[in-house]
Amino acid sequence: MKIQVLGPLSAEVNGRSIVPTAGKPRQVLALLALSPGRVVPVATLIEELWGATPSPSALATLQTYILQLRRRLGSAMGSDGPGTAKEVLATRPGGYVLETTAESVDVHTYERLVAEGRSAFETGDDVVAADRFQQALALWQGSALVDLRVGPVLRIEVMRLEESRLCTVGQRIDADLRLGRHTELLPELTELTARHPKHEVLHTQAMVALYRAGRQASALEVYRTLRIRLVEELGVEPSPQVQRLHQAMLTGDPQLDVAAGGRRTSTFDLFAA
Repeated sequence: MKIQVLGPLSAEVNGRSIVPTAGKPRQVLALLALSPGRVVPVATLIEELWGATPSPSALATLQTYILQLRRRLGSAMGSDGPGTAKEVLATRPGGYVLETTAESVDVHTYERLVAEGRSAFETGDDVVAADRFQQALALWQGSALVDLRVGPVLRIEVMRLEESRLCTVGQRIDADLRLGRHTELLPELTELTARHPKHEVLHTQAMVALYRAGRQASALEVYRTLRIRLVEELGVEPSPQVQRLHQAMLTGDPQLDVAAGGRRTSTFDLFAA
């Protein structure tokens, strides 16, 4: 079985899609796929499909959706395949479980690669860190479950995954900055700061990349623009880390150089207290 949730929902068995066309069965499949080998309670599935006020027929309808998914599974597995659809999409006390390995779902491969990248980053192996983060991000084919009309449970999962994706982008950029790839990062950081106009981490990375590329004035302009947005829209000043980075650029602090920067430090924390 091969399942993808980092983009449009895709699930294949023996090269044949088992994704239903109807919306609610697709939600059931997505929720089960996010927890391979673990029981998803009936209550959680019902909440995802009908919210806090399910109809009296919700349980029976859910059972129909499970039956539909098993039929698609059975058709893809074939009569001579190992096991049965009821063993793959199994009923358990209180819920259902998709009996497949975590490695068959792209999100779990993504999370493994991110963990490997973080471990390498913390030990100062920036080449491996950048590579693992890039491999993890390459698994994304668009926004998570982009083709699903998600309910309250999947909405939280999508938010979690999208936040993780943005954090991973930031960590990959940190590794690239520590490797001296500041010039190559400038186009990407220009786009990211435009898309996330109040994201301090991305702005500090843009500032450092510009400064190291010999564009001190542009780096200071990034700070000025960020500060105006934060003050005018939120009524707050930039964080102390960002303010100290700004001051370091004004004074030409040698710690801003690639070789002098903390080898195990994120860009945002270059000037942490």
